[in-house]
Amino acid sequence: MRRSRITAYVTSLLLAVGFALTGAATAQASGTAAATGYVALGDSYASGVGAGSYISSSGDCLRSTKAYPYLWAAAHSPSSFDFTACSGARTGDVLANQLGPLSSSTGLVSLSIGGNDAGFADVMTTCVLQSDSGCLSRIATAKAYVDSTLPGQLDSVYSAISSKAPAAHVVVLGYPRFYKLGATCLGLSDTKRAAINDAADYLDSAIAKRAADHGFTFGDIRSTFTGHELCSGSAWLHSLNLLNITESYHPTAAGHSGGYLPVFTSAA
Repeated sequence: MRRSRITAYVTSLLLAVGFALTGAATAQASGTAAATGYVALGDSYASGVGAGSYISSSGDCLRSTKAYPYLWAAAHSPSSFDFTACSGARTGDVLANQLGPLSSSTGLVSLSIGGNDAGFADVMTTCVLQSDSGCLSRIATAKAYVDSTLPGQLDSVYSAISSKAPAAHVVVLGYPRFYKLGATCLGLSDTKRAAINDAADYLDSAIAKRAADHGFTFGDIRSTFTGHELCSGSAWLHSLNLLNITESYHPTAAGHSGGYLPVFTSAA
């Protein structure tokens, strides 16, 4: 009788411990599972300018159903998907207008930002319209901005994301090099093309460092765009388009599906 009672007691204790551990694991798993929403933030490279098939309700933000965030959400069916990236956005715009959907249930965030802060549009305008020296001078000004001001602006955005979505895995996507060098191609001089590519590398390096310092994953898309730059004969970027200036120097639909999406999927 005594032995039976001891055996019954030990059995009950083990069952209780097992239940407690299982319950704790289940609760932990439930907490993790709850953070499965996806929020896509950023500028025109995130919204999908240049990809076409724009969502009418997105207005001037020009969010595309062919942009990498939309493609990823369609393929992976997150518990929720909020697409707040917007054409022309700078870091201040992300802070002011795009972070609303972030919460403790956000499990994944994508972000492409920094190019407009560094003067992307003005750099390209200058390089198209002015001499080699004018182009190089404007790029030097942009690099100085990337050194002195952009890191603090990125820090503000990254810290805000971490604060509002503490459980989220954050993937920061960079920018491609624009040109294949050494190819016969109408348009800008080789000097300008090389300088613009170098500027893209410079910007990506700065963004990657700030992302790493915040514990975020940097998605380097330069490798997937290699062989698909302007002047490659198989470009995934729009060249200067006088009929649709907005889409100039932005990824095509193929650039999103073949360039951005694989990198984001791997990093997510």
